[in-house]
Amino acid sequence: MTSATAARKQRAAALAQVRRDQDQHDRRRKIVITTASAALVLLVIAVVAAALLSSREVTSTEAGPAPDFTLESTDGSTVRLSDFRGSPVVLYFNEGAGCGSCLQQMGEIEKDPAFADAGITVLPIVMNTAEQISADMATYGVTTPFLLDDGTVSEQYGTLGTGMHEGLPGHSFVLVDADGTRRWSGNYPSMWLAPDDLLEQVQANLPA
Repeated sequence: MTSATAARKQRAAALAQVRRDQDQHDRRRKIVITTASAALVLLVIAVVAAALLSSREVTSTEAGPAPDFTLESTDGSTVRLSDFRGSPVVLYFNEGAGCGSCLQQMGEIEKDPAFADAGITVLPIVMNTAEQISADMATYGVTTPFLLDDGTVSEQYGTLGTGMHEGLPGHSFVLVDADGTRRWSGNYPSMWLAPDDLLEQVQANLPA
């Protein structure tokens, strides 16, 4: 065998080895990409599932005494829950100032005469100063006075941390009947409950 022939065989063998190495590298790369893609898909599914679960409404019909409270209002008055004995009340806990959806929710409720016709009072409760929430009330044209909580009442009713902020109430409603009994509660992470749906829930859970 001539030296030239031997050199060609060596080059051919070296080229074949390079191709084998490249094929092996490509196979490993495809495995890595496939694994990463599968992991990404699983992550997306987990995130979507968590988002769907966290955005689902949570309601309860567990009955019990509604804690009484006394709160100052944006109109300067003092409001006691016990003053409403004899007629049902819906407590609307929300994030308040800075939450446009919260103000729009109250605005739509106060436009619906069905609540007044049914003798149902809706009391919005926020953890703001009068100045903070009054500015947003003016922006959204809401006239119903808001009750000003330091967090005590929101905590008593189990609404703290049920929304997007740990130290604030979520978008929650609590029905207190004419006898001062808590009849129904609902938390709505979607930040909206149509007034007619709210009224339907209230009427369905009031004693006959």
